[in-house]
Amino acid sequence: MSRNFLTLLDRTPSELINLIEEAIKLKKKRSKSIFTTPLRDKSIAMIFEKSSTRTRISFEVGIKELGAYPLFLSSADIQIKRGESISDTAKVLSRYVDMIMIRTSEHAKIIDLVENSTIPVINGLTDDYHPCQILADIMTIYEKLGKIKGVKVAFIGDGNNVANSWMNGAAQLGMKLSIASPKEYTVNQDIYKKAVEIAKQNDGEILLTTDPYKAVKDADIIYTDVWASMGMESEQAKRVNDFKGFIVDSKLMKSTGRETYFMHCLPAHRGEEVTADVIDGKNSIVFDEAENRLHIQKAIMLDCFEV
Repeated sequence: MSRNFLTLLDRTPSELINLIEEAIKLKKKRSKSIFTTPLRDKSIAMIFEKSSTRTRISFEVGIKELGAYPLFLSSADIQIKRGESISDTAKVLSRYVDMIMIRTSEHAKIIDLVENSTIPVINGLTDDYHPCQILADIMTIYEKLGKIKGVKVAFIGDGNNVANSWMNGAAQLGMKLSIASPKEYTVNQDIYKKAVEIAKQNDGEILLTTDPYKAVKDADIIYTDVWASMGMESEQAKRVNDFKGFIVDSKLMKSTGRETYFMHCLPAHRGEEVTADVIDGKNSIVFDEAENRLHIQKAIMLDCFEV
């Protein structure tokens, strides 16, 4: 059976910690220009039905640094755009390449891909989850704070795929997560309920609120994302109005009662979900987390190949 990476629930808490520790080792080696090629002679297909800056570059560079050959495939490059099924695509690619990373819309597509593939599949993003991003975020928090368990993260904004994966990650690793969203934009309730149960087992905590100031009390990290994700451009004007009061500004940052770092998965819309002085300020670690996408994804690929 292929070792896939679709959500942060696909690994045990100890396995997630191992991935972070491996990523830190890879990062240190890279800083000294020490490279090994454990995936030499492997080929990895990267399917992009949704465009990307960080996901494409970090995976493509990471694949090359591990010694494998990256194949970039946009939806326009393959027959999916003309109606070929995901299942047929999976069966064909399984005979050509050694792994698939996909960035797509409906999570059902990646499930279909997995069910019809004989090779590992990595979730680069779906409408429901963004696991590689959140594991890179948690790695960054560990680097900055020296710990993971008990760290409080306040997520301010839309209950989207990033928020969903944050619930999974916080629950698995015993973190405290508070999510503040307008009522009609709250997180998926099934994912939330499952995360709450997992959090109880790991001394974690998941709280939902509609009050950003309540969410950020005692927070070590304030985290936000764009209010209208890719594919929601038609809702932009409405969301800007609905999310008034949910902008991360200096007042919100100072209200935590402690030294607090700011994080954002990027791309950011300065002046909407975050003010320029916050994202460009001394407590912003957004580019550290962006860099860590490269290192954590290398660790994930090695893990999926069980190297």
